[in-house]
Amino acid sequence: MTAPQVTERTLPSTAASPSGEPLADDELATGFVRGDEVCLAAAYHRWGALVHTLASRGLGDAREAEDVTQTVFLAAWRGRSGYRPERGPLSAWLVGITRRKIADALSARTRRADLVAAVGARLSVAADDRHARPDAVLDRVVLTHELARLPAPQRHVLTLAFYADLTQNQIAELTGWPLGTVKSHARRGLHRLSRRVRDEGPRAPVVE
Repeated sequence: MTAPQVTERTLPSTAASPSGEPLADDELATGFVRGDEVCLAAAYHRWGALVHTLASRGLGDAREAEDVTQTVFLAAWRGRSGYRPERGPLSAWLVGITRRKIADALSARTRRADLVAAVGARLSVAADDRHARPDAVLDRVVLTHELARLPAPQRHVLTLAFYADLTQNQIAELTGWPLGTVKSHARRGLHRLSRRVRDEGPRAPVVE
């Protein structure tokens, strides 16, 4: 069974027992582990605010907290067979998952910051190199002009590859794009560049 997308708009207000009363936590947990989507929705309704609050405090960013909240319940649903009621209530298990997802989000944020810093450092080195090698200046101007004629996603990927010397994996991590998308933009951009150089020759911008 695939995990449904959990959102407040699609949730029933609660799961109910045959008597019409809201399910107790242990009954809800049993249905959740069994794969009852109504119990998943009810768990989100009952503990989603708790998860979101923890994520907001840990990340300091409301949008990231929303993403983490969705990720927590998706991870819990996919890994529901690993829940053991004898080790604690379902709410505590969700809190444990939340803490791990917050840590993952903070680690990803740190990696993105490190990549941005690396880009800045490499661009600074490249600038120094341009002063030392006047012939490289012309090459770079021509390349920049040709890149400017590409569609924005292709230009962005190739600029990071040429000027920041980033790998495709690093570009994917920096931009948040799937690796396959980065590879596709790089391939199409290089094809356009090579075709223009072959058919038209590299054209430097006209300085008036």
